[in-house]
This record gives sequence, C-alpha cells and structure tokens, in this order.
Amino acid sequence: MSRKIKPYYYAAPLLLGAFMFGSNFLNTKLFSFGDLNFSVWFVLSVFSFACGWLIDKTMYWKAGGKVIFAVIVATTITSVLMITFFKEYFSTNELVVENLILYSLRNVVLGCMGFFGMAVAEVIVLQKEILNLNNKIGAYENMVSNAQKEADLKLKEAQLNAQMIVKEAELEARQHQEKKNKIEKDLKEFIQVERELIRKYEENE
Repeated sequence: MSRKIKPYYYAAPLLLGAFMFGSNFLNTKLFSFGDLNFSVWFVLSVFSFACGWLIDKTMYWKAGGKVIFAVIVATTITSVLMITFFKEYFSTNELVVENLILYSLRNVVLGCMGFFGMAVAEVIVLQKEILNLNNKIGAYENMVSNAQKEADLKLKEAQLNAQMIVKEAELEARQHQEKKNKIEKDLKEFIQVERELIRKYEENE
C-alpha cells in the first residue's frame, strides 16, 4: 500500500529523533533526574511508541520503516560524534568503546520502540482487514449456500415437472394405443360382418 508522503508527515520522525537525541542528556548536569531516570526513560519510550504509531498511520509500514531506520542511524552517528567531541560534558573523560555503545544503545532502543509502535498499529489494521475479509467470506458462503439451496429446489422442481410430463406422455400414448386397438377391433368386426353379408348374398343367388 503506497501513499503520497506530505511534508508535515515528517514531523513524527523528527520528533522521534528529538526524543532519541535527548536521551543522551539524561545523566548530564543539564538534565539530571537522579532516581527519576527510569520514569523519564519510560516516558521517552511511550512517546517513541506514539511516534511510531503516527508514522505507520501517515507513511505506512514500508516507507515508515525506512524513515525510522534512517532516523536511528542518523541520530546514533550524531550522538557518537557529539559525545566524542564533548566527552567531558558527558562524564566520559576516559572515552572507551563501552560508553559509545551505551549511548548508541539508548538511541537504538528508543528507535525500536518506534518500530514497536508501528508494528502494533499495523497489527491492528491487519486484524480489522482480516475481520472484514472474514465477514465478506461469511456473506459469500451464505450467498453460495442460498444459491445452492435454490439450485437444488429448482432441480427438484424440474425433476418433478419432467416426471409429470413423462407420465402425461405415457398416459396419452396409452390412450392412443387403446383407441387404435378399438379401431382395429371395430374394423375387423366390420370386415367380418361384410364377409358374412357377402356370403349370404352369394348363397341366396
């Protein structure tokens, strides 16, 4: 299923990218939530899920999936570069691969939440389509069943009509045969009478 992508459809991917990029600042001096980090992370995950939902509704699965993947890649690369150049701000003075992987995983996880939102929206749409198809199939089966019953009734009616026609034809043929036999009998009797008359006439002469 394809759809013309309008410019404002990209608002949801940009918002998702903002959430992903903003997750890099959870433990910084600018945004330090302390014990509330998990709650903030949960809220970011919910918002990312909602963005994925909107992306599926506006761009559909194929185009939306490509857009989210591009956002994940772009945000992850941008985050890695930013953390590399501003490692003191992010408390990663001893920059190691593990720290880069950790920040990259934040972006990837939120991006996957976007994919999850898309998947849930797509599953709901597919379930509705399946329900509609099942209803159509049920209606078609009922129509076929009714048509089959109607065809059976018409076939039985035609068989009964054919039997009646055959019986009428047999009765008419029997009547004709009886008339023929009667005519033949009358004719034989007439000929016999004629012979008797001729014989008597000859005897009298």
